[in-house]
Amino acid sequence: MADKSDFSNLPARTVAPDAPIPFARPGNLAAIIGRIEEAVDEETAGIRTGTGFDLKASNARKSRYLYELTRAIKGGNEIEFLEQHREGLTRLRQKLARNEAAILAHLNAVNEVAGLLKNAIQRAEADGTYSAGEFGWARA
Repeated sequence: MADKSDFSNLPARTVAPDAPIPFARPGNLAAIIGRIEEAVDEETAGIRTGTGFDLKASNARKSRYLYELTRAIKGGNEIEFLEQHREGLTRLRQKLARNEAAILAHLNAVNEVAGLLKNAIQRAEADGTYSAGEFGWARA
């Protein structure tokens, strides 16, 4: 089967595939860190409000920004990067901790609702006559 993908809308490559990637300027790194912070803040707020936040799109955006950050620091001095951006990285770490707490709370709530639904379905389906528990098959 022939691949009929249309890549005409993608930007042209500006750097040869095997060419070394130049180290990004510190201003670019600060902008990337800022975009990651913004994405994490939006996700945390979206999860906490619970109004149909698109988690898949948010994860895709965070992945793209992480990729940008990785590419920007590739080939550079990691220690210098950490020294120049210590404040931004500290702020990002704090926001990620809040984001993690919101995600864990959301997952716990989802698990609790799933457990309630499971129990309700089992009660609705079982009249007690031929349940697995009556024959000793079910183990909790």
